[in-house]
Amino acid sequence: MASSNEYEEGPGERESGYDPNMVPDSVKSFVSHMYRHIRDKNVYEIHQMCETSFQSISERLFKDTPWPSVEAIAPYVDNDHVFCLLYREMWFRHLYARLSPTLKQRIDSYDNYCSLFPVVLHGVVNMQLPNQWLWDMVDEFVYQFQSFCQFRAKLKNKTEEEIALLRQHDKAWNVYGVLNFLQALVEKSCIIQILEHDKDGLEFTETDGYDFSGGSNVLKVLGYFSMVGLLRVHCLLGDYHTALKWLQPIDITQPGVYTSVIGCHIATIYHYGFATLMLRRYVDAVREFNKILLYIFKTKQYHQKSPQYEQLLKKNEQMYALLALSLSLCPQTKLVDESVNSQLRDKYGEKMMRMLRSDDEAFGIYDELFSYACPKFITPSAPPTFEEPLVNYNQDAYRLQLKMFLYEVKQQQLLSGVRTFLKVYSSISLAKLANYMEVDEPTLRTILLTYKHKTHSVDSDGRIISNADIDFFINNDMIYVVESKPAKRYGDFFLRQIAKLEGVINDMDRVKLE
Repeated sequence: MASSNEYEEGPGERESGYDPNMVPDSVKSFVSHMYRHIRDKNVYEIHQMCETSFQSISERLFKDTPWPSVEAIAPYVDNDHVFCLLYREMWFRHLYARLSPTLKQRIDSYDNYCSLFPVVLHGVVNMQLPNQWLWDMVDEFVYQFQSFCQFRAKLKNKTEEEIALLRQHDKAWNVYGVLNFLQALVEKSCIIQILEHDKDGLEFTETDGYDFSGGSNVLKVLGYFSMVGLLRVHCLLGDYHTALKWLQPIDITQPGVYTSVIGCHIATIYHYGFATLMLRRYVDAVREFNKILLYIFKTKQYHQKSPQYEQLLKKNEQMYALLALSLSLCPQTKLVDESVNSQLRDKYGEKMMRMLRSDDEAFGIYDELFSYACPKFITPSAPPTFEEPLVNYNQDAYRLQLKMFLYEVKQQQLLSGVRTFLKVYSSISLAKLANYMEVDEPTLRTILLTYKHKTHSVDSDGRIISNADIDFFINNDMIYVVESKPAKRYGDFFLRQIAKLEGVINDMDRVKLE
């Protein structure tokens, strides 16, 4: 842990005269109460202090400066080693949210995680912490790793001092170190076995991971959230198969501990949906995006006071863009709820119509939506040398993923003509379709085989699944089309009309007749 004399001021802190050793009374009260609540395992009070008190004190006293240093608050918490590590984790989280951390601070934050996680992994941590805080730890750990990789890749304007620091601390935020911590938390917590056992009794899920028998929830729940962290890291690296493999123990078709924290719920489905989109599992992507967007649509007003509200809205918009991409590549509108579909039409209706055309404008819209909605991909390795000329490489990983996605779009666009004809006919001869499409029969057979290939993918269990709303088979040079008929959902229609009628009646009740 860095001592106070190692603290490096940022420009804003110098101007505001920040003194890391000055502890206002409200901070003394905050840390002493938080320390007591952690010792008493009072989860409700800890949660209130993290979500309300910490935010309000930050807003009032530390809007553009860091909190007091850990050395300054240590005497008010009996110099407790574990509490100081936890406080420092919150200290850096606040720094990243409100200020621009220096390279030294980024490295110090990694050192703090290197002290905190081993205490959880190898020590006897007899604490009960709120799920929100434990999720924030994993979420922030992955975010800071991503931020460091982006920061390091912008070499062009680095000072000599920063280059020397990067050379000296080449193990800081190393991708293997990050993956090893997350994997160790999963393995040491035995969370995969707990979830397997949980299928019978649902003990872990029913208690939201809390231990009401006097034990600790910290390792178990950190292990659980680390699986979502690994999903996210592998998505940032572009390894979608491994990303989904880490999420497999969590049944995302059911509510679970991941849905108990809104930030975790959204991060899980966003990265799951993006990974399945990149693996051509469009039906899975559409189904999960629809569910989470419907959930946000119904509940977002309850999260307006949450510190994560802006992030929630941003991810909501990005997932609508990803849903638009999924439906343009695989028109499965029957899987989308009417209220989500209505929002989607308002946001992207016109663009989705233009994306149906196989021209450069459509290609440009695919590029635009992907660039807006994709994760911030990273190049995890440092450059082999830091020699001149120094060039930025922070966009390299993004450009590669965009290139792969647009290559897939180009192939799909070539098949759009086939789908148009198959929608019109229930059966048609190969010769007739070849004539309509102005190709010879061998070329048409190749196109039809390509269509079959592109509308099928491999799921997490290794089974081949279909994404097509229109399928076909060929028998004696005749193509027979099988179109899946969507089941009509009359219930949704009646519920919407009832809600509208109630609204009209309420409006009429408010009208005062003269």
